[in-house]
Amino acid sequence: MTDRYAVLGNPVAHSKSPRIHTLFAIQTGQDMHYEAILAPLTGFAAVVGEFAAAAGRGANVTVPFKEEAFRLADRLTPRAQAAGAVNTLVFAENGILGDNTDGAGLVRDLTSNLGLALRGRRVLLLGAGGAARGVVGPLLEEKPASLVIANRTAERAQRLAEAFAGASGGGFAELAGRSFDLVINATSAGLVDAALPLPAGTFAGGCVAYEMMYGRITPFLVMAQEAGATIADGLGMLVEQAAEAFLLWRGIRPQTGPVLAQLRQE
Repeated sequence: MTDRYAVLGNPVAHSKSPRIHTLFAIQTGQDMHYEAILAPLTGFAAVVGEFAAAAGRGANVTVPFKEEAFRLADRLTPRAQAAGAVNTLVFAENGILGDNTDGAGLVRDLTSNLGLALRGRRVLLLGAGGAARGVVGPLLEEKPASLVIANRTAERAQRLAEAFAGASGGGFAELAGRSFDLVINATSAGLVDAALPLPAGTFAGGCVAYEMMYGRITPFLVMAQEAGATIADGLGMLVEQAAEAFLLWRGIRPQTGPVLAQLRQE
């Protein structure tokens, strides 16, 4: 019987995950079907239970359910435990395993696809929600010179930074007079075309500005480009984190390069 997988979110119709995993399955010869499922904002746990009961083998989790998925899992991988958020579920006889592949996907996109060495870099992470939580640990493992977390609500950034040795956090106003080699936008501001109040000089010479969203030029990317930064969107991160989930589910790592190239072409 064909194994079933899904991405759960709200909204979810725009998700490229079904396309990505279908291409992975074809490439690796795996007998599996992957679909997108819209979960009600107040009914995520029920949808997970129904999908698992209907022979679902695993699921990806997207906005806004990553922190709820963390609480729902019976067991957590170390990186999910550190992140406090889950984007990948594995359904097994002994319960639900929760993992977080976001950070590994981001780092792999930055280092392998974009050729950016993170060691010794000054890194700024914008946002303190589930998307940001998932990437702090893997970024710190790359030994940057510094990792600063900035958020509109300074207290949230401070609390997130306190959970990871080597990170610091605060509000946007505290960035004045500081410059960074890599600026990563993990906020949802791009969804509503909102600009972020970054002070002048945030983007250092030769800076890379990375938008976790994909498929659109957000105000963050416009601001970065006007400041002379090299810009990149999150499509590569999406493909790389999907490959991490695929490896967890199927025991084989697909080649991401051809899939990323095909998605760019499409």
